Amino acid sequence: MLEDLGGCPTYWDQQGTGPRVGLFIHCSLAHSGAWRGVRTVLGDYMTSLAYDLPGHGRSADWDGQGDYQDAATHVALELLARRAQGPVDLVGHSFGGTIALRVAQIAPSKVRSLTLFEPVLFTTAKDDPAYAENHRYMNGVFAEAMRAGDRMEAARLFNCQWGGDAGWEALPARLKQDMADRIHLIPAGRSVTHEDVHGQVAPGALEKVTLPVLLLEGQRSPDLVRAVHDRMQARFPNVSRKVISGAGHMGPISHSSDVAACTREHIVQVEAA
Repeated sequence: MLEDLGGCPTYWDQQGTGPRVGLFIHCSLAHSGAWRGVRTVLGDYMTSLAYDLPGHGRSADWDGQGDYQDAATHVALELLARRAQGPVDLVGHSFGGTIALRVAQIAPSKVRSLTLFEPVLFTTAKDDPAYAENHRYMNGVFAEAMRAGDRMEAARLFNCQWGGDAGWEALPARLKQDMADRIHLIPAGRSVTHEDVHGQVAPGALEKVTLPVLLLEGQRSPDLVRAVHDRMQARFPNVSRKVISGAGHMGPISHSSDVAACTREHIVQVEAA
């Protein structure tokens, strides 16, 4: 349904009939349907909520005011306040993972567990060569395409960085156009991914997140993912980590059953603790 949440007309839905409640937050340039496979597998175990980020899917465009992650986080917090009783299991992918972590940092009493599939908090790994490579790419060919107004080329470059050339070529024209239409939201998140404007990974910040955290990554994902996870794993007090065999950055879509199984196992362990 479409509902005004955090000042933004937001599409959200509910799926599953299980006794636990979870909130799923998708990656940039996608929409809540990206979680459909995972949520379907978990449907007998969990009642799940998911929403389209501002400017994505059926939600209203982002108005460009303030900080983009702030806007998306306010939506999540209001959705939880209206539709969830008690703490929830929070699951986030890529930029959605940064939002999930932010919710847990702002309102830890609302979160029972965190499952993060490749959260793009690159500033944790600024000392790694993979960060320098990403920085050059985003400030080089990607930024040049954006300055030239070539949104389709910028979308292709961004997609190929995370999914490979073959992945882009296989996409239908409509999906490519959807990504091009929303590509401005990638630089909008840079203050979070590359600058840590909210101090999410500042000294001592991750150490304060004491709830159970699962870091999930694809076996074929870029080296920067592993660098970020290495540093986060060393700092979260209560963390586990798993690699999805054969998956890349879009594992929640391509390997939904595996991601669901890992998520469920994590939550079951939280229950047993």
